[in-house]
Amino acid sequence: MPHDLPLPVQPQETAIILVGPRYPENIGASARIACNFGISRLIVVTDQEPDQERMLKMATHKAAHLIHGLTIFRSTAEAVAPFHFVVGTTARQGRQRPREQAPRQVMEEVAAVAAGSRIALMFGPENTGLTNQDLDFCQFTSTIPTVNFSSLNLAQAVAIHGYELHLALQRPRFHATPEAEYANSFDLEGMYEHIEQVLARVTFLHDTNRTYWMRNIRQFLGRVRLRKKEASMIRGICRKFLWHSGEEGKEGENGKDGAGGP
Repeated sequence: MPHDLPLPVQPQETAIILVGPRYPENIGASARIACNFGISRLIVVTDQEPDQERMLKMATHKAAHLIHGLTIFRSTAEAVAPFHFVVGTTARQGRQRPREQAPRQVMEEVAAVAAGSRIALMFGPENTGLTNQDLDFCQFTSTIPTVNFSSLNLAQAVAIHGYELHLALQRPRFHATPEAEYANSFDLEGMYEHIEQVLARVTFLHDTNRTYWMRNIRQFLGRVRLRKKEASMIRGICRKFLWHSGEEGKEGENGKDGAGGP
């Protein structure tokens, strides 16, 4: 097939991440929705094992395999680590939150970078939603437009986002094959850690402004869509600076972070 023909988008993996769900039935309903829209994995962030019988009841036999294959993590950071792009869903707006975008608009942007990538849709607890700390891990945020009342059931929110993602991925696009692998969350978190260390070293960051500036830096670099090699390069520069300022050991001099080079 000629390279310049439009092609459907094929992500490497798509997943739903539920952070702190209160009711096992909502996990089961999310599994059922995932099956409807071709989402292949279900992840839950929780300190307690959800009741499997209650999950299976809502999942039905069609989605039972997602419940049996459910992955549980204790922290959001662990859950998002392998994903290149995470969509965080939120109904709340605030000064430190990214600009509001509807699911359809967000999924069009996701589909443009989804080829060969791991994509996750992340939802917070039914009563509070995702925290600002959870949203720090997201490259996209989505808000479902409502009229004077924003209290959708968790499963309803999953269904709307799953449908819009499925629809966006089915639309043929030019150059659907990625040129290089995007940085995943694990790569980006390592990079942000080093950026924070450097900015603290030069006294740009203080205890009073650290969260504000790092959140803005995350949002800016999240829009850049860094490749794995680029994130490694930035991390290598930071490590070199820290080594010369006496903050790290000599392993940084040898480029053990993977950046290497002079």
